Amino acid sequence: MRYSIKYLFLLLFGLPLAMQAQTVPVLSLDTILHRVDQHNILLQSYALKAEGYKYSADAATAWMAPMVGVGTFMTPYPGQMIMDGRDKGNLMLQLEQDIPNPAKLAAQKKYIASQGNVELATRGITLNELKSQAKRLYYSWLIAQQRIAVLQQNEKIMLTMKQIEAVRYPYNQSQLSGVYKADAKIEDNRNMIRMQEGNIARARAWLNSLMNAAGNEPFEIDTSYQPQFRMATSYDTASLATARQDIVKMNESIRSMQLNIEGMKKEKKPDFRLRFDHMAPLDNAMPKAFSAMGMVSIPIAPWASKMYKSEIKAMTYNVQAMEKEKAAMLQETQGMLYGMQYEIQSMQTRIRAMEEKIVPALQQTLDASFLNYQENKLALSNVIDSWEALTMMQSNVLDEKLKLYEMIVDYEKQLYR
Repeated sequence: MRYSIKYLFLLLFGLPLAMQAQTVPVLSLDTILHRVDQHNILLQSYALKAEGYKYSADAATAWMAPMVGVGTFMTPYPGQMIMDGRDKGNLMLQLEQDIPNPAKLAAQKKYIASQGNVELATRGITLNELKSQAKRLYYSWLIAQQRIAVLQQNEKIMLTMKQIEAVRYPYNQSQLSGVYKADAKIEDNRNMIRMQEGNIARARAWLNSLMNAAGNEPFEIDTSYQPQFRMATSYDTASLATARQDIVKMNESIRSMQLNIEGMKKEKKPDFRLRFDHMAPLDNAMPKAFSAMGMVSIPIAPWASKMYKSEIKAMTYNVQAMEKEKAAMLQETQGMLYGMQYEIQSMQTRIRAMEEKIVPALQQTLDASFLNYQENKLALSNVIDSWEALTMMQSNVLDEKLKLYEMIVDYEKQLYR
């Protein structure tokens, strides 16, 4: 009795917990896009690269290591005649330090640090690509679910006709071929369902990989979600320049190149060098001596200035070329978005006509044919023709919807690329 009560207690309290643990989560599109942004491994690499440029920028301000030398100075070769003690030479200690111009180091640091911003802008481009990919998979899953629902509903109709044929056959009111034909249509319908289930499994595995999760991680999508086309208020080049990630990257590249130009301009500033020599004579009668020297470079010399002046001109032309390229991209995108907008609106009108006029008409045709078939006024083949016409049109509607959703994805990708 005691064990029975214990077993009942575990059953009552453990079963709900087990069922809760097996509940498959339902992920909205926004949740998936957020997880892609936060967990995708490829996106994480750009942040690491940008962090690396920060340390490279700090390294650019470092000085060269000092040079230390030890040797002899004015020491005669062995076997030479020494006339005086001072001819014995000296032991020499030499210290040398290059001192770069601080303005050059600061300019180089800014230039290297700006490359980290270019990497972060590149991350934005990649994120836009991955989001577009995730949306396509989500929408294909959504359409696959709708196809399955339509196929299951149509299968019920065909099963009903098969049952009617099976009942009528013993009374010679139908032919056996009708039963076989209905069987074939039912199995073909189920094969189409299996194909859609395979598409769903593929989309689930791919979405898991984008979210950096195991490919077989179970989850479902929000089947009530309906993608909406949100037309931009305007397509002026100024708003596109702030929205498109490739333009943001180009702006960062231009800024980085301009900082490089400023760094090259600092090349006309001099660098410095300090040198100290200490000499200890080998003859104790001679005094110890030293040499201290400060040196400065002269980069404004014509044979030296030619290098950085030519580099400045070359990079200036490159910046101007990138500005022209950016303007061309914005102009092209503006026209492309207007064209995509009209194409999407046309597709929406076509789908609306199919859903509101063609599909209902075919449904009414099937209903009328099925009613006549039930009253034994129409052959099964005629009903199957009506059933196939409706099934085909419903499939075409879903094909057009998938195309519409992909067009919306392409539109958003171009708008924020």
